[in-house]
Amino acid sequence: MSCASVIDDATVRAYRETHYCVHGDTPMTLKVDEASPPLAALHCRLQVASSAFITAANPFSQRCDEQANARRQQSLSKELAQLGLSVIAGLGEHPSNGWPGEPSFLVPGLSLEAAKALGRKYGQNAVIWCGADAVPRLILLR
Repeated sequence: MSCASVIDDATVRAYRETHYCVHGDTPMTLKVDEASPPLAALHCRLQVASSAFITAANPFSQRCDEQANARRQQSLSKELAQLGLSVIAGLGEHPSNGWPGEPSFLVPGLSLEAAKALGRKYGQNAVIWCGADAVPRLILLR
């Protein structure tokens, strides 16, 4: 049995169209439902079966100022470090709708359940999760 999301269709569409840019040694752009060979190679190199692209910015898609988003992102970074997880900085940015890019992290080795829990804790509507197939999936949280 599936439940309908309370997130409006336009927001879900924007999430699907967003470019999830991963910085670091091997920059890449993740797109929902498109296999990512660079991500597959990263998973292989790091010997992980999954990863998640997450942010703490703009909870429930309500714009916050840069300072508030920076504080939220710092809190998420600290929590991930306490969990012993490494992160690669990134930016989630829609290619054309004018919404400011959101600082984010790619977290190699993060399970789907852990990604959902963190997304909910930080007030997110969704997270991007990638399994062993290295296909980014939009995971709605509400």
